[in-house]
Amino acid sequence: DAFQVLDEELALPPPEADLTTEENQELVKQRALSLGSIASRHFFEGEPKRAVQACQLLTEIGPVARNTGITADEMNMPWARILQGAAQCETKRRDGTVKACEDVEVELPCNLVYSALNAMTAFPSTNDDRTYEILSNSLVRRVVFITGAINMAGCPPADRGEAVFIGRSNVGKSSLVNMITNRKSLAYTSKTPGKTQQFNFFAVNDKPEKEREVRYGDDIKGEKDPDSFYMVDLPGFGFAKVPEQQRQEWARFMTEYIQTRKTLKVIFHLVDSRHGPTAEDARIMKQVGEVLPKRVTYVVVLTKADKNIKGVAKTNDGKVARNVMDSLRETMKQHRLGNAPVILSSAETKLGRDDLWRYLRGAAES
Repeated sequence: DAFQVLDEELALPPPEADLTTEENQELVKQRALSLGSIASRHFFEGEPKRAVQACQLLTEIGPVARNTGITADEMNMPWARILQGAAQCETKRRDGTVKACEDVEVELPCNLVYSALNAMTAFPSTNDDRTYEILSNSLVRRVVFITGAINMAGCPPADRGEAVFIGRSNVGKSSLVNMITNRKSLAYTSKTPGKTQQFNFFAVNDKPEKEREVRYGDDIKGEKDPDSFYMVDLPGFGFAKVPEQQRQEWARFMTEYIQTRKTLKVIFHLVDSRHGPTAEDARIMKQVGEVLPKRVTYVVVLTKADKNIKGVAKTNDGKVARNVMDSLRETMKQHRLGNAPVILSSAETKLGRDDLWRYLRGAAES
């Protein structure tokens, strides 16, 4: 058994060991690379449970690898190949040509690629475009606009998980959504702030030819994929040139939606990292904080993080001024959202895309 041999020959250093020594760095690296090889081999051989088991062990090693001080380039994990194998195995699992072996007690995710994503995000990231393209294309195979709603009656049936994107106009929401899905035109990027004036529902991984059904009313047979979910683009608050009554209607709709939509799983609140939370952001936080159900995860996404650094490099980690972060945390705390996660992002450098997908998974698995 490959896992037994691994434990015998490449066991992790004890907890009290100095992980930064050259010997322990090499030990952790070789164990991680071996597990990566095991995972990709089992994925390509159509053995999903063993592959997922290897990915779970990789996820456990990730924090240890970070503590060794080894960089992503030095680790040189074969993430692209692991993701390719997971995507291929998932395709075969969906069409029934691959069956999970019964002798391994491992729960499989709704999409096998999520197990590889969990492992990948546990390790230092290289923010590699090729790797992310494989990841995104395997998690977002089809996207179709379903409807625009101005009240609860206009929402589509609550038959899958939902992820909401909200933020003031001109915060980079459309660009971020396009980055996540690896599309160029999923959401309309407007030069006029406040273009979105309804709750726009996009179905991810619905049944093939769903667009024909939506556009022309054709009767399309088939079912949505198990990892299908809705991405919901909410109106751009703040700069939207609409009457105050319209804004109040949006606010009432959003409150009712958050409180009563049982399939809502995650809210991404986008805030400009250059300026921090505006008065409009604070109003959104207040509204969300007052009604947020325990089943819903609220995540702050600091956009345009590359703008805070001179020069643009895809390997940069982004930067946020201390006063901006302090202001953000204080505002979140005032509105009972102090423990919510914060993600740095940039549509320009693609920073944060892996972390965003970790939370999108919650919608896909519903």
